[in-house]
Amino acid sequence: MRPPPSERLRALGLRLPPPPEPKGSYAPIVVDGRLAYVSGQIPLEGGAVLSPGLVDASVPVARAKELARRATLQGLSATSAALGSLDRIERPVRVAVFVASSEGFTRQHEVGNGATELLNELFGDEAKPARVSLGASRLPLDAPVEVELLLALR
Repeated sequence: MRPPPSERLRALGLRLPPPPEPKGSYAPIVVDGRLAYVSGQIPLEGGAVLSPGLVDASVPVARAKELARRATLQGLSATSAALGSLDRIERPVRVAVFVASSEGFTRQHEVGNGATELLNELFGDEAKPARVSLGASRLPLDAPVEVELLLALR
């Protein structure tokens, strides 16, 4: 049996960032039955967007992939804060990764791997989520990526 997500997180040497504060009129997470809908997360540190701008123009793809990973950790942090424990998550169901893309950029899927690779490390390859990676002309606060999660709960 696979160790719980909190143990996997520690084993990977990762820590959850502080739960994000909403930047608008919405709930960071909504639980309905066994599903948790986690609002879109942009990569923040101390309330400021990390590496603002468009991917490929001012934010390299490798950095954007790291930021998608960071935004996913923030989503998990919001979930842990709302539910009391990361271990209430059974598995990720779906991930949406929005990428603020420069004109002609077509490698959004590579950026999206930052989110899903982290989830696979925590929950196992057998729990791979469905995913969509989308290009956007701009994201809130000039963020380069935004990650939204749908999680199945125990």
